[in-house]
Amino acid sequence: MSGFIDFVRKQGVVGLAVGFILGASVAKVVSSLVQDIIQPILGIILGGAGGLNAASFSFFGATVKYGSFIAALIDFLIIAAVVYYGVKALRLDKLDAKKES
Repeated sequence: MSGFIDFVRKQGVVGLAVGFILGASVAKVVSSLVQDIIQPILGIILGGAGGLNAASFSFFGATVKYGSFIAALIDFLIIAAVVYYGVKALRLDKLDAKKES
């Protein structure tokens, strides 16, 4: 059992778990931001009453829902920016830097 505890301490598994949980929480907040605030505003700008998710067109009988793709892309970009700037602000990028001998 002590070997497992040493592994957890040395490998930072607890920090990884906390980061994973916080990342999931940030993803929920960003998804809500995109779905509840950004999509309706973009839907109004683009002329769609149903928000950005309702934006689509028909092509040879198939419905192409480009609004859903744009919403997912916005969601990804915001999460990527939050993670990038969060890592930079907390200086976590310095933790993985190789130590010079």
